[in-house]
Amino acid sequence: MLLMAAMALGPAPARRDALTKRIRLLVAATLAYNVVEAVVALTAGSLASSAALIGFGLDSVIEVSSAAAVAWQFSARDHAVREVREKTTLRIISVSFFVLAAYVGFDAVRALTGTGEVQHSSLGIIIAALSLAIMPFLSAAQRRAGRELGSASAVADSKQTLLCTYLSAVVLAGLVAHSLLGWSWADPVAALVIAVIAVKEGRDAWQGKGCCAAPHAAAAPAGKTDTCGCCAA
Repeated sequence: MLLMAAMALGPAPARRDALTKRIRLLVAATLAYNVVEAVVALTAGSLASSAALIGFGLDSVIEVSSAAAVAWQFSARDHAVREVREKTTLRIISVSFFVLAAYVGFDAVRALTGTGEVQHSSLGIIIAALSLAIMPFLSAAQRRAGRELGSASAVADSKQTLLCTYLSAVVLAGLVAHSLLGWSWADPVAALVIAVIAVKEGRDAWQGKGCCAAPHAAAAPAGKTDTCGCCAA
């Protein structure tokens, strides 16, 4: 009984502090990389007239902005204020994704109709490849720490990082196919995939999916996961 009670309380204070510090460092590293990724992708995308790269860079901007919005939300000490801010934050993030989808979708259609010619972008290929190599490790590390700590927000943020991995793969495939095989349609098709994903993310943010409160020990049976992907204590 004592062992079960100790498990229900979660990690010991020293371990909890260590996990919290680890999550903060991982989030800081992810934000810093996303800033670099956004600048490089937007620059490369503009130079190459690549709708996929521009969409990739704008998604990085949204990731940074959403993290800043969440930080603003939790800067309030009063719980009621945080709840009000949460709704505003989710609406801002949601609208940002919809704007991203509309812009990237329009640019992709424009490229497919032949009104824009995509150029080879070595810089774009490099940043997409780096993101594909780095982001999975950051996501996995934060997800493990978040689950052990019982933090739904940390797990949800790790899923956003994982989304960046998927987008990196899509962008990289489009750029390589265009450069090596001469498939001019590969880049705008990759951009359309980003637009579809952005619509889904915007809808999920509007509905508040993946943003539930941190689970309590009694929220799910031992060894199970709740809807946020957090392991119950």
